[in-house]
Amino acid sequence: MNDIEKQLEFLVRTEELKDVFRRTYIPAGRKENDAEHSWSLCLYALVLSEYAEEGTDLLKALKMALIHDMVEIYAGDTFLYDKEGNESKAEREKDAADRIFGILGRQGLALKAIWEEFEENKSKEARFINTMDRFQPVILNFLSGGKTWKEHGVHRDMVLEAGKDKVLKASEPIRDIYLRLIEESVRRGYLLP
Repeated sequence: MNDIEKQLEFLVRTEELKDVFRRTYIPAGRKENDAEHSWSLCLYALVLSEYAEEGTDLLKALKMALIHDMVEIYAGDTFLYDKEGNESKAEREKDAADRIFGILGRQGLALKAIWEEFEENKSKEARFINTMDRFQPVILNFLSGGKTWKEHGVHRDMVLEAGKDKVLKASEPIRDIYLRLIEESVRRGYLLP
């Protein structure tokens, strides 16, 4: 198979991201799919880039946002608050990364390296996209009246714990809005105290 055939096979396979549904509801009342989530993260990163650490490479961050959930085509989406599912998540996603990025050969190795960088959360770009990845669902939960949180009995401390190494270490404006949304969600009954 030549390069363009591999690239087209990869692109066709990535269409399946539209069929991977997350637990988070969009304002229209249905669950968000992974493709929508990835697009949303790109938009958040683009619009909120001034709050990233100085020297963050926006293009690299956007690439990371686009591919960060590609592995879920094979591994499925693991709900953030699913303790049991999260125990096997890293292994399932690593296997899925080999499979999805392996389609592309050499080019896939570069994309897999970006995905691994996101997972490690050590670079400026990874920290920024991981922040957006925790920030965006809180906004959607707020807009949906806490529908996902209510369905799964999520408490305030669970959301804070999930964001402690990502959003709570972000720039002050992002962190402040995140905390205000959580507190307002508790006040409105969207999130258990």
